[in-house]
Amino acid sequence: MKSKWFLGLSLVAGVGALGLWFLTNQSAVAQPAKTDAKPLVEFTAEGKAKQPVGYRKWVFIGAPVTPNDMNDNEASFPEFHNTYMDPESFAYVEEHGEYRDGTVIVKELTAVGAKEMSSGKGYFQGAFTGLEISVKDSKKYPNEPGNWAYFSFGHKYPLKAEAAKNGAASCNSCHEKNATNFVFSDAYPVLKDALAKGKAKKK
Repeated sequence: MKSKWFLGLSLVAGVGALGLWFLTNQSAVAQPAKTDAKPLVEFTAEGKAKQPVGYRKWVFIGAPVTPNDMNDNEASFPEFHNTYMDPESFAYVEEHGEYRDGTVIVKELTAVGAKEMSSGKGYFQGAFTGLEISVKDSKKYPNEPGNWAYFSFGHKYPLKAEAAKNGAASCNSCHEKNATNFVFSDAYPVLKDALAKGKAKKK
């Protein structure tokens, strides 16, 4: 009789312990996937892009600059272009050696500031001057070369909160003619290396 009583007590204790473990270890139980993740870039009903947020936490791929004093004071892009790619797209590049549909590249522009620091003479970044993004999306831009679209929020602060897509002639044609797969990857060693590694994996 005592053995049955002891067995019953043990079962109750075991069930109670299992319940306590479940309440304190819910993270160990599979949870439904979240579906409320915000898009990398939000768009208005008219198709204008809104300024992206949080991009400074993305993958920094480089900061090319073509200063005026090296280009007869007529450089097309005399600012530093601090350039970021969203992490998921960069990981895709590393794995596949190409750009996925949905890739977003952000260029945060800064002026050339001081030309001499304690480290020596050179070109050093000054104030923020502008913001631009490029988006690869075959559904939104099926007729754009490479499915890339380009947006500029201005080259003077305060920036525009929303930006319409640039005309194909002003951006796409230059990228198509002078870049590799519409991205100037030769100016970004980090990106160029990732592309090479991804292509090597595919061989």
